[in-house]
Amino acid sequence: MAVLLSQIVFIEEQAAGIGKSAKIVVHLHPAPPNKEPGPFQSSKNSYIKLSFKEHGQIEFYRRLSEEMTQRRWENMPVSQSLQTNRGPQPGRIRAVGIVGIERKLEEKRKETDKNISEAFEDLSKLMIKAKEMVELSKSIANKIKDKQGDITEDETIRFKSYLLSMGIANPVTRETYGSGTQYHMQLAKQLAGILQVPLEERGGIMSLTEVYCLVNRARGMELLSPEDLVNACKMLEALKLPLRLRVFDSGVMVIELQSHKEEEMVASALETVSEKGSLTSEEFAKLVGMSVLLAKERLLLAEKMGHLCRDDSVEGLRFYPNLFMTQS
Repeated sequence: MAVLLSQIVFIEEQAAGIGKSAKIVVHLHPAPPNKEPGPFQSSKNSYIKLSFKEHGQIEFYRRLSEEMTQRRWENMPVSQSLQTNRGPQPGRIRAVGIVGIERKLEEKRKETDKNISEAFEDLSKLMIKAKEMVELSKSIANKIKDKQGDITEDETIRFKSYLLSMGIANPVTRETYGSGTQYHMQLAKQLAGILQVPLEERGGIMSLTEVYCLVNRARGMELLSPEDLVNACKMLEALKLPLRLRVFDSGVMVIELQSHKEEEMVASALETVSEKGSLTSEEFAKLVGMSVLLAKERLLLAEKMGHLCRDDSVEGLRFYPNLFMTQS
């Protein structure tokens, strides 16, 4: 079966639906009187639909649109046009039946193998580059230590944040320290080193989810499991490191600086709520620049200490200054 390109008026795409495949609708001119015999001599429809079960409709539509725009068949000799549109050309192998299916499956397998090989080559190159960047960060860190007096505190903090984004130079792994307490102790010490600056920038407190994402991004290929992170964080206070793990009444876990004072945190929350009259946890989070989760925990802590009271309605949870405590 063949349709001359000169018989096509225009083409359009028909998107796939539930249980329906994508189609290309080809609108045709009326059949000429000298039409060759085919499956049907005439039809009430002036179009045909090409259905695509898997893929290929986008590329087919693009190429057919190019041919319709260029109209190259108008510049071809009649004899060549007829020869092109009739029957298989000499030397062309037509794959039919089981042999054709097997050949297509083999070609698809080879293409898949090629794509997988290229993907692993790119991954190997990425790992080589990652090692180079880690070595560079280690070199810069050593230079900062050597020139501690010549570099200001702000520049040091900025450099360390850059190094954290580049990756940890020597991540603690199970291969190095085993899988017991020693591993978690060394991991806790490394966490204290890399989280100090980010915590100071975030007001002295971070949720364990944020810590997990930050640390694993810095570790590159040596990813930590949530269980290892929690076990290492539980040792922070016992090792007298400048950080500690805290679990709120709701079960939310956070990492905070040892210098982080609860009274100051509550006083700040009370002052912000008093200025605005009332706040939801989402509004409070936007004002102070922290996650909604931590904002809600801070407001709940202020409520627990008697500084705030709540209005829990269909509109959500809203906190107000506790006038019962301040006005008698």
